[in-house]
Amino acid sequence: MTNFKSRVLTTAIATFGLTFGAAAFAAEKPTVLLVHGAFAESSSWNGVVAELHEQGYPVIAVANPLRSVKSDAAYLQDVVANTKGPVVLVGHSYGGSVISNVTADQAKVKALVYVAAFAPEQGENIAELSGRYPGGTLGPTLAAPVVLKDGNKDLYIQQDKFGAQFAADVPAAEAALMAATQRPVTEAALHEASGAPAWKKIPSWAIYGTADKNIPAAAMKFMAERAGAKKIVEIKDASHVVMTSKPEQVAKLIVEAAEATTK
Repeated sequence: MTNFKSRVLTTAIATFGLTFGAAAFAAEKPTVLLVHGAFAESSSWNGVVAELHEQGYPVIAVANPLRSVKSDAAYLQDVVANTKGPVVLVGHSYGGSVISNVTADQAKVKALVYVAAFAPEQGENIAELSGRYPGGTLGPTLAAPVVLKDGNKDLYIQQDKFGAQFAADVPAAEAALMAATQRPVTEAALHEASGAPAWKKIPSWAIYGTADKNIPAAAMKFMAERAGAKKIVEIKDASHVVMTSKPEQVAKLIVEAAEATTK
């Protein structure tokens, strides 16, 4: 009887140790902060969030204000500062410029992942980078700007042109919803000079599609290589919202970045 009780106790301790060890391992995983870009919003990451949750990663899809690079980066820094433990920053499109401009709490930021995103050098702006290489067709698809009281302008994509321009590989019904719920970016933000880039200090990864009509693939390849990206993934025929149309591949790269920098 004593031997039986001893075996039960030993098994219980071992089980507890395995359970506790698994919980501790899960707790070590960084929080993934997903930063959407212009003309998108947080739900554009839903597929990626689901994939990351399945692998035990805590995730926050940040509501990017889209007001200015400097103020949006400052807002993201507040989110980073109030997030427990290490973080991986993931930026889409204009969101790439935002994660590049994070300066505070860089010790907490273990990796940067650029998803069809800008990775500007200091002094560069999004408008100039977009036009540096041929292939971008955003301009003619923009709606009449909404003039704000401060003199700035909010920019939207015309809803009837949104699918073809922004989300050509997303089902039409879903693209229509995305068009109706798109978040505007200020015109000034697109012309605002970027600050000292975080990618010079923090390791980066990049993924984008070859059929992107907002940012030419050549521009994204150039920026990713210049940033010294550890891995660059090019998805044939993927649109600008590659995180929506190809969430498994985007999540896979994010996990790879997280595992490489938080061991």
